[in-house]
Amino acid sequence: MFLKCGTRSLDLSSPIVMGILNTTPDSFSDGGSYYDDNQLNLDLVLARAENMVDNGALILDVGGESTRPGATPVSLAQELDRVVPVVEAISRELDVVVSVDTSSAEVISAAAAAGAGMLNDVRALQRPGALEACAKTNLPVCLMHMQGKPSSMQDEPNYVGVVEEVGEFLLRRASECHEAGIDSGRIILDPGFGFGKTVEHNLELVRHLEAFVATGMPVLAGFSRKSMIGNVLGRDVGNRLAGSLALALMAVQAGARILRVHDVAETVDVLKMHEAVLG
Repeated sequence: MFLKCGTRSLDLSSPIVMGILNTTPDSFSDGGSYYDDNQLNLDLVLARAENMVDNGALILDVGGESTRPGATPVSLAQELDRVVPVVEAISRELDVVVSVDTSSAEVISAAAAAGAGMLNDVRALQRPGALEACAKTNLPVCLMHMQGKPSSMQDEPNYVGVVEEVGEFLLRRASECHEAGIDSGRIILDPGFGFGKTVEHNLELVRHLEAFVATGMPVLAGFSRKSMIGNVLGRDVGNRLAGSLALALMAVQAGARILRVHDVAETVDVLKMHEAVLG
């Protein structure tokens, strides 16, 4: 199973790692890591990007808007300033697929022009113009489920059946993408762990991740350092590696193809051991 990502391609016959590279000052885990005196430092970004690639990341996911619970929206100009120079620099310096975590049509178009090879949208291309902009890029896109919006999504998440409702939403969006000219072979699904879900909702989605794999579209799983781990284990955000790795392994065993993580080297080790055991 190969995924064409601009000038590069990804072999998804085995699960792969996507490294998280948030160029934001307020993301829940690594916010502000690449700033000097409130200015984004491209040298710091590139150093982190190179480290993740050296450790085995095949995709780097660049985000210029924090979508943590309660996050404050950013302006289009801010998001472009945080994303486009980073995409250009990484595409120029490193042999890796650059994914851009955005919901804005303008950022989608600018990122593609700057060298991005994949799009990743927590709002599943529902913002005005996003679907059309994505179709024009001819890039693969990850559609994620989110109940509500980042500022209020964790206030009162509610489902009759979370697996069924999330699945129906993603299949509907995938169908709408196909109708807009996005080939089904370019669509990746993400159940959206932690986005408008309680701990039990998240655990139920993990238990039934095979339902999303059964669609035939690649599944991306993003658990890394999230509050669901903190709530179960009683760990703060800096001490959630073991929980993150446990969930990553369960996702791979269920058939997930892409793991979106902060801790690249450790996750790659888990995948190597898993592959070695399976032979």
